[in-house]
Amino acid sequence: MEKAKMTGAFVRRKIAWLAGSESESVSRATLAKLRRGIGKKPGSSPELWEATFQDMPPELMGTGEEPSSAEWAVHTALTLYALHQQGKDLQLQCMNKDGESLGKALRKLVSDDEEEKRIKRRFDAASTSNSMEEFAHHLRGLIQLLKAKSIPLDYPALAEDLYWFQFPSARDSVRLRWGRDFYRPRSNEENENN
Repeated sequence: MEKAKMTGAFVRRKIAWLAGSESESVSRATLAKLRRGIGKKPGSSPELWEATFQDMPPELMGTGEEPSSAEWAVHTALTLYALHQQGKDLQLQCMNKDGESLGKALRKLVSDDEEEKRIKRRFDAASTSNSMEEFAHHLRGLIQLLKAKSIPLDYPALAEDLYWFQFPSARDSVRLRWGRDFYRPRSNEENENN
């Protein structure tokens, strides 16, 4: 299994653990800790080590002084999921939903031409970022927009995208997928649900 897929699978397990925890107070406390890690470098906040490193497959863990690509992807996806989930019931209104790619989710924010320009401008700023710090900064604003409208996102898929986004040779294929998803015509069923 390639590292990007493993990264997504790890994020899926962490979110499932949070949503399925017997103790809602433990889940809420973990989400609060994760939110405090937004915009910080993976590993820089000891209170997040358990939430981001515990049970991580060894091949995803870095060995040098800098976080691995998987550590960056996991940290960014989980901290932004915690922001997105804030104030919502983990079981009844989970903000993680399979198949809701970043482009597809952001498209659901668009209600008219002006809104499309505004969302697209912010999406472009995130998509053209050259570092994970810059990308996470822009992505935070987009997640806040999704949160305000209760539009879910596929966080395991986002983690895979974040993994690949760190490699210049793969970055354009991630952008291509996001662009296609943003402009893909919605099905009749999706139009009726929105």
